[in-house]
Amino acid sequence: MLVGPMGAGKSTIGRLLAKELRLLFKDSDKEIELRTGANIPWIFDKEGEPGFRDREQAMIAELSALDGVVLATGGGAVMRDANRAALRAGGRVIYLHASVEQQVGRTSRDRNRPLLRTANPEATLRTLLETRDPLYREIADLVVETDERPPRMVVLDILERLQKLPPR
Repeated sequence: MLVGPMGAGKSTIGRLLAKELRLLFKDSDKEIELRTGANIPWIFDKEGEPGFRDREQAMIAELSALDGVVLATGGGAVMRDANRAALRAGGRVIYLHASVEQQVGRTSRDRNRPLLRTANPEATLRTLLETRDPLYREIADLVVETDERPPRMVVLDILERLQKLPPR
């Protein structure tokens, strides 16, 4: 289970990690889009953030209950107690940490991020990280820095560190 802010690399690293572990990869946001036939910004526009978060909670409950899956979650998934509990119960949780500067660089051209439709996306990212960082850390088995690191190096770091964790 991968958690972390927008632009931390959850989807990219998740795909590579799943390949290395010979597991299925799922992205909760992409699964929501596939099942609804609508993109995340459209869902936010039509249902508001609470409507999207309800869909996200149901999807995380379903996907985290599967065996043999590397799951990348949306950045705000940790805001709900039920999601944090489902993720913890579903397996190892890895917090991919990225600085606000890195997040800005990685999300600046992405129009699929409704929470960044603001006059100052950097300030928004800073506020989101301040709020969410303690929640990411609360459920994380590992905290992995992604700043200025190629995804392949992050995956190798995760694999090495997972081997050192005691069994649950």
